[in-house]
Amino acid sequence: MVLAMAPAGQVRTDEGACGADALVTYVFDGDTVHAAGVGRVRLLGIDAPEAGGGFERPAPFAIEARERLQALVLRRWVRLECDGPRRDVYRRMLAYLFVGRGLVNAQLVRDGLARVSARTRLRYWEALRQAEEEAQTRRRGMWGERPRVPAPSYTLPRTGLR
Repeated sequence: MVLAMAPAGQVRTDEGACGADALVTYVFDGDTVHAAGVGRVRLLGIDAPEAGGGFERPAPFAIEARERLQALVLRRWVRLECDGPRRDVYRRMLAYLFVGRGLVNAQLVRDGLARVSARTRLRYWEALRQAEEEAQTRRRGMWGERPRVPAPSYTLPRTGLR
């Protein structure tokens, strides 16, 4: 087992983290985590609904996507696999996450909590596409279920905006 750990306060290079195991210490939203020694990691090839921030309401299924990703990877060791560009425009590492032999990226899509967003054909593109087709056929998550939406008391009233 290769650990994606670096001396305190340091982050491994992308080449060192690709193919390595890392401990997920935080889940930001349905497609971004923090891995110890690596930093922020964006799940490659998928896009989950935005959780919003500040005074924004989360998009439908954003809460469910974040909770599902937490259940799958939080405080667990994952294997990071890279494919194509190593970083996105926000400097997050782009990677597939594996828990055991399971592709976490595809599981979120299969659950209907993320959609395929690959712009180029990636190594696991076919697995992601099949997962999305299954979610659509079985009407899972965003493809048929009703999302949990925060109560109106947690949102600011819109005034004067049209």
